[in-house]
Amino acid sequence: MTSTLIILNDAPYGNERAYNALRLAGALTAREDQHVRVFLLADAVGCAKAGQKVPEGYYNLQAMLGKVLRKGEVALCGTCMDARGLTAGELVEGARHGTLAQLAEWTAEADKVLVF
Repeated sequence: MTSTLIILNDAPYGNERAYNALRLAGALTAREDQHVRVFLLADAVGCAKAGQKVPEGYYNLQAMLGKVLRKGEVALCGTCMDARGLTAGELVEGARHGTLAQLAEWTAEADKVLVF
């Protein structure tokens, strides 16, 4: 089994980096030979905010993260969450508070690391 770590840095809806990263993460989790982890840093922690309401026809990163969480893992930088006033109770179900030590561990364990 191949382990892939995807690290996101950008805001959820400011550009399409988060959208494209989560599209790829979703496609990878659909494969039986993949273990996918997503780590959200900086403004990307907003991707995991529960209760997102976007215009009809627009992509919803909360829903996209849900697809990843069915078979993969999602963690958020705790320091980045604190800086943005985001609490664990506000997160999409399954996403969790993470640490830089956890990111280091996930990076060391991964066969592939992709940064968006």
